[in-house]
Amino acid sequence: VQCAGSRDPEHLPYCSSVCCLVSLKQATYVKEQDPEAVNYILYKDMRTLGQAEDFYRKAQLDGNVFIRGSVTSVGEQGGKLFVEADDELLGEKIKIEDLDLVVLAVGMVPSTQPEEIPKIPAPEGAEGADEEGMIEVAPDSGFYAKKALGLEYRQGPELPTLKYGFPDSHFICFPYETRRTGIYTAGCVRRPMETAKVVDDATGAAMKAIQCTEATAIGMAVHPRAGDMTYPEFNMQRCTQCKRCTEECPFGAINEDEKANPLPNPTRCRRCGVCMGACPERIISFKNYSVPMIGNMIKAIEVPEEDEEKPRVVALVCENDAYAALDMAGIRRLKISPYVRFIPVRCLGSVNLVWIADALSRGIDGILLMGCRYGDDYQCHFIKGSELANTRLTKVSETLDRLALESDRVRFVEVGIADYEKIPKIIDEFMETIEEVGPNPYKGW
Repeated sequence: VQCAGSRDPEHLPYCSSVCCLVSLKQATYVKEQDPEAVNYILYKDMRTLGQAEDFYRKAQLDGNVFIRGSVTSVGEQGGKLFVEADDELLGEKIKIEDLDLVVLAVGMVPSTQPEEIPKIPAPEGAEGADEEGMIEVAPDSGFYAKKALGLEYRQGPELPTLKYGFPDSHFICFPYETRRTGIYTAGCVRRPMETAKVVDDATGAAMKAIQCTEATAIGMAVHPRAGDMTYPEFNMQRCTQCKRCTEECPFGAINEDEKANPLPNPTRCRRCGVCMGACPERIISFKNYSVPMIGNMIKAIEVPEEDEEKPRVVALVCENDAYAALDMAGIRRLKISPYVRFIPVRCLGSVNLVWIADALSRGIDGILLMGCRYGDDYQCHFIKGSELANTRLTKVSETLDRLALESDRVRFVEVGIADYEKIPKIIDEFMETIEEVGPNPYKGW
């Protein structure tokens, strides 16, 4: 019986992809031992990719019976087992009797998942708490992998997990990685797969590990800012020990010493600049990327006078997805408002709120933040930089209130690399909003 509990919202909502091949293999073994045996394989979809389709065809020619449908019941009758199912091809109910064995093809689950689901004190108002005030940990919370390696990270578990609890990362942005620099997963630890793919997966993970070792040995960053030899520098004389940088670093590259001062670990650093954007005192900088550097770019932008009736908008664009999409829009000659000035940033998480305050106080009419998508199937190259930027924007309203400006002047949009055709519309809609709220009253000051 295929998909026993898999592709079921109440159990395992995903397909493990390898179960079909395992069932075909088991049926082949039975036929080899007893050619007169009859194997019934009940399936929803037979997923045999690539050359495995030949294996599927061989199993059909061997005399195995394949039935597409859903099992409704399994029971015992006269010392034998029986299975009742809805046959989708025949459009009727069937009953298979006199069975010696019923095999359930169950899905694969993360190897970092414990046998017993741990419990933690339930947050106030949370549903599902027991009499002692404890609640079960969600499978995709990352709690499962907390004690797998014995490493300490200031933010999150040592092996953060994605949806369904696998310690994987976005494969396009971080192939084979676990969102922890220098830690790579392969095979069924990363996701369900068959043995042949496990071998290829292990090879890829080993190659990425070699790349990481060689790069960090000479002080270079690994993917995605490969080759970058800068690292965050701290002006400790102005540090207030607010812990923003240590708490928000998505790679756990900054810890705290005994005095609660930032304690950077350069070999974990990806040079994303999220710590720079988090610091309210602006004490963190890179040799080729800093708060004053971007601030000077904003100051160098010409702001038209109010009587010119030309709005001026600054777009801070993530260099990973959003800027690439913007570049593709330009290559395709898509029309974009001439009143917008684009400044690429390493990650929207590196955007310091002082840039927004300075831009608006200089008379810039609007600020558009264009970053990667985030969520379960995230695309942010630096894990949660885009999400952090959106969270920080909730504090921008305080700055706008202080400057007596409208909140509509600042907008955050998620842009995937394939959204280049949507960029002109996104910008035009924002320009219409700016036209409605009117020019910045600080123009000319």
